[in-house]
Amino acid sequence: MAQTTLNVRMDEDIKREFDAFCYKVGLNTSVAVNMFARAVLRERRIPFEITDETDPFYSESNQAFLREAVAALNSGKGIVRELIEVDDE
Repeated sequence: MAQTTLNVRMDEDIKREFDAFCYKVGLNTSVAVNMFARAVLRERRIPFEITDETDPFYSESNQAFLREAVAALNSGKGIVRELIEVDDE
């Protein structure tokens, strides 16, 4: 099978993180991109869900809650809990 080159433009930080991830799992970037392309062709779809919904962690209401919690902790009024305590409630 003849080989060809695919040039992709992406953010430098994303590429660096992607390269590091691929290395950790025993791949290189080229192999990972080829795996993606084969999955698209095999499944005839993008092999993961694409939505316009944002992560609820970053919602304004959650960010406001986190800012209040940090302020309370910084002023000495917050309650520090162990993870096991959170599970018990």
